[in-house]
Amino acid sequence: MIFVCVGSRKYPFDRLFVKLDKMCETGQIKEEIFAQIGTSTYKPKRFKYKEFLSPEEFQEKINEADIVITHGASGSIMKALNAGKKVIAVTRLKKYGEHINDHQIQNNEAFASNKYVLAVYEMEELDKAIEKIYNGTADLKPWENKDPMAIINLIDKFIQDNWEK
Repeated sequence: MIFVCVGSRKYPFDRLFVKLDKMCETGQIKEEIFAQIGTSTYKPKRFKYKEFLSPEEFQEKINEADIVITHGASGSIMKALNAGKKVIAVTRLKKYGEHINDHQIQNNEAFASNKYVLAVYEMEELDKAIEKIYNGTADLKPWENKDPMAIINLIDKFIQDNWEK
């Protein structure tokens, strides 16, 4: 099962759900999908969804999933990584009205540069990310959360190393 989560902020993430519906329609995704769609106005036609989940429901869906497709929020990413899931982090972008700024780019780049997630910035990349997981070429490393500050340090180091670029 694929679990898709996009948080509870007031910004819709319609382009993700439109893309997933198309991928189901064309047979690129054959397995069951369940999505937490938040405030998105597009309602998926080819998979089950709910606008919001309780913390318990959210954790249950993560536990059931083989793959988690999440927006680029570090909390959602960490919950999936801590559960040992394969994660595709799809970036909400300001230019599409999906967030107030593009901070999710840095989050996703930090996680992806360390091979913890596959990062997707434009929807055309989602096909390739899912295919890499399906065919075993994703080259993802398991997350080991030994330090409670690890995520903050990971993102901070990435930003510091790339600030001048």
